[in-house]
Amino acid sequence: MNGMVFDVELDVRQLACPLPILRAKKSLAAMSSGQVVRIVATDNGSPKDFAEFCAKTGNELLSSTEQSGEFIFLIRRR
Repeated sequence: MNGMVFDVELDVRQLACPLPILRAKKSLAAMSSGQVVRIVATDNGSPKDFAEFCAKTGNELLSSTEQSGEFIFLIRRR
């Protein structure tokens, strides 16, 4: 972990598209502007999906990393 501070953690491991995005959308909707959600996913398509999701919604993809077959995303709510 790179020491990045986050407000909400979302575990979407074992879920296939579009569920990780839908869960992220729901979490972000409940958060305040500027808060950060940390998402852990295992779906191979999720890096592309989350990049597109952030581009479309205006939320900021702070980081997208892979660790032992898991993808970790940090997204700041707009």
